[in-house]
Amino acid sequence: MSLRAIRVLSLALALLLWAAPAPAEENIRGSATGPTTAKGYNHPNQYIHMNPTAIAPNMEPVMPHPDQDKQARAKLAALEKKYGKKPNILIVVLDDVGWMDPGFNGGGVAVGNATPKMDKLAGEGLILTSAYSQPSCSPTRATILTGQLPVHHGVLYPPMYGQPGGLDGAVTVAQLLHDRGYVTQGVGKWHMGENDGSLPQNVGFDDFYGFLSVSDMYSEWRDVYFNPEIALSPDRFKAMQNLPFNPNVVHCEKGGCKNVRLIDLSSIKDLDQDWLAYSEKFIHKMAKSPKPFFLYHGTRGCHFDNYPNDHYAGLSAARTVYSDCMIEMDDVVGRLVKALEDTGQLENTLVFFTSDNGPEGEVDPYGRTPFRGYKGTTWEGGVRVPTFVYWKGMINPGKSEGLFDMADLFPTTLSLAGVTGADIGKLVPKDRYIDGIDQASFLLGNEQLSNRRSVLYWMFLNFAAVRMDEFKLHRVVQVTDAINQKGWNAGFSGAIMDKTGGMVMYNLYTNPQEDASIGIRHIPMQSYLEAEMKRYAAVLKKFPPKLDMARK
Repeated sequence: MSLRAIRVLSLALALLLWAAPAPAEENIRGSATGPTTAKGYNHPNQYIHMNPTAIAPNMEPVMPHPDQDKQARAKLAALEKKYGKKPNILIVVLDDVGWMDPGFNGGGVAVGNATPKMDKLAGEGLILTSAYSQPSCSPTRATILTGQLPVHHGVLYPPMYGQPGGLDGAVTVAQLLHDRGYVTQGVGKWHMGENDGSLPQNVGFDDFYGFLSVSDMYSEWRDVYFNPEIALSPDRFKAMQNLPFNPNVVHCEKGGCKNVRLIDLSSIKDLDQDWLAYSEKFIHKMAKSPKPFFLYHGTRGCHFDNYPNDHYAGLSAARTVYSDCMIEMDDVVGRLVKALEDTGQLENTLVFFTSDNGPEGEVDPYGRTPFRGYKGTTWEGGVRVPTFVYWKGMINPGKSEGLFDMADLFPTTLSLAGVTGADIGKLVPKDRYIDGIDQASFLLGNEQLSNRRSVLYWMFLNFAAVRMDEFKLHRVVQVTDAINQKGWNAGFSGAIMDKTGGMVMYNLYTNPQEDASIGIRHIPMQSYLEAEMKRYAAVLKKFPPKLDMARK
């Protein structure tokens, strides 16, 4: 072989060796310019590359944190020893309030409605920056009480005007807590069905005081400004009066519901103050009770139409009826907590604050969100809601990006009542699937690590999207201006697109507006998201969707 041939062969061999991949044990990180010397960092609450742990056949798998669990159980045991009973639970659900309406999420004073009481409590508690509702009111409320996603509890959209569907036949956290010695009280907006089997007293509440239907049903058709075609037509107005819904504030106990007063454009102004007084009275009554309580307080505010009473009209710097309502909601939250403090129950009560969905986008004025979309969509603006958890002496102040779904309230409250792990799954029939995850250790532990690996987004019966860590993959989207090119466009007047192309993925840290897809560049991350959707599709084969309210 000639010298020239040897040189050519040597060069070719060198090139092959240079281009060959390094052995697995030497697989180094790098870039186009060569290997990096940066060590990199792992961050808390990032689980996309990890496998969850299954705890029961009918329960979502969890991300376990044994040390955090021990911390939480120790805190709860010490508290029960001190008070001689399980802790009280107060859940406050605002209506159509956006992620950025309260000051603790950057709104408040900055948007013309200061929320000092909420902000103080949030600052002394745990702010959940990635807490998720469903796209609209009734599905979220049913999810809170059942621990199930709408595809499983069946309340796929708000039942209105006497429509069938609701909680009839559901196993609710109110019933399970009642069975464990809790006094269960519901106050305010119900909107989870008006048929007999769905009424509050028939799904676990000892007492309920509020209204049963959708908020605007009590006001809109009465208003000569918004609905003159009804309000100024005597025959049409009478037809609305004859619709099969109850237009009154009701008081429900075992045995039935009694009408308290008619809701009209005058009395609607005082509903939240009336309901607040009822909850305050309940809290004071429970101060001397040997039993713990579960209080579900759903406000009317700030669902349109807002009619502020004289005290709050113009009180916000923005002077809109929506911002005036936010001022009132701040007072509601502050007074509920003050009642706990005045009665010596504050340290033995978990206070959970949230909204049932993102801001309404079709009736101005409405709430604010920094994210894309509104109520009725599975864009972040429609389902990421302002949330904090306050528990004096039990929760370390902080702010966490750990994932939290409103379905988690079901197993979490049961965990506070002493039922944990697979035992929670035994409380429901074997054919029921619990989509919620016990987050007691997330809220009470020092590390504040979520036990949830993913959030699953549903739009009616459409499996719309999945989020893991900062990544979100869409399969179904709502295009809010696809039909109407003017006016207020949002989730209920847009179009649902059920084929996105397969690569519609966003990094919610770098692009929270969800308007620049990164799917084609980040296929490795997309593969994890697709696998998660396939995992849950397998769950649905074992625990099929409930189709009672499916739109035809």
